[in-house]
Amino acid sequence: MAASKALEAQLARHFGERLLHSEVAHDQVTIEVAPDDLISMCVQLRDEAAFGFECLMDVCGVDYAAYGQTEWATEDSSATGFSRGVDRKLFNDTDAAVAGRRYAAVYHLLSLANNHRLRVRVYARDDQFPLLDSVTSVWSSADWYEREAFDLFGIVFDGHPDLRRLLTDYGFIGHPFRKDFPLSGHVEVRYDPDKGRVIYQPVSIEPRVLVPRVIRHDHRYEVQSPQEKSPDA
Repeated sequence: MAASKALEAQLARHFGERLLHSEVAHDQVTIEVAPDDLISMCVQLRDEAAFGFECLMDVCGVDYAAYGQTEWATEDSSATGFSRGVDRKLFNDTDAAVAGRRYAAVYHLLSLANNHRLRVRVYARDDQFPLLDSVTSVWSSADWYEREAFDLFGIVFDGHPDLRRLLTDYGFIGHPFRKDFPLSGHVEVRYDPDKGRVIYQPVSIEPRVLVPRVIRHDHRYEVQSPQEKSPDA
């Protein structure tokens, strides 16, 4: 924890007001930067000897729609919302309600020389067309990571050399990791023996919602008083 706090202080001194937010959680530093500062700050994080983040380990897309509005709903099945456990220390509850705070990319950096890890989070300003600069010019490993975030979340990375879908099918419509994308999808595929090929058709399964924990009110979970307990209990 001491090393993470020291890194956070070092980042604050170096970047000043360009560092929009910083947090230490689980012994790792997370910083937030503005989209316009992303490339220049990433170059400094890579090239400055004090940081030395020469390795980009991952780029994760995030959809913060309805984030923090509902915690674990255990009494009833959550068929319409997006129930989740929320660590309110890491994010403001109002973040997802502010325009330009729905889609973000999170960059996971590693410094082998200094034995440091760092998360860099940047929000796309336009919720309707989330656009960020590509960091492939800084770390070549961003190529496939950015394609994944584009495919699953619809985040467009300006300057990417070959921004195509990576995991979904060629004719796939939509971005399956967005919160407003149905869990069962829009179409399903099957082999048609009459046509001799694979075809697309509307989803035939009924939507299901699985909750991680359901509280059941029956005798197995009722708390008995000492007088009610059996002597053999």
